Amino acid sequence: MPAQPVRYSPAAASDTVLHDLAPIRFDGQPIDIRLSLRRSEDGMWRGRILFGAEGTEAERSSAEIFCATSEQDLWQSVRDLRDHHLRDLYRSLL
Repeated sequence: MPAQPVRYSPAAASDTVLHDLAPIRFDGQPIDIRLSLRRSEDGMWRGRILFGAEGTEAERSSAEIFCATSEQDLWQSVRDLRDHHLRDLYRSLL
């Protein structure tokens, strides 16, 4: 997983930021993965995983399965995921 990005100013509560993650392999095919992060109005950081090429019919999205009080805590949750967890999540969305 990539390192945590550095922010010099906090993002607005409604801004969603996409981060590319390392792709996984599923049935021998590479699957692009992105993390969608936002800070909600209550100050919590929330994130979802996006699978597949952006804007295509094959794109799949999880619910906001990540929630943390700080961006660092949310990134720690993302880093704790292993490839087999991501493959299982992707398989559940097919």
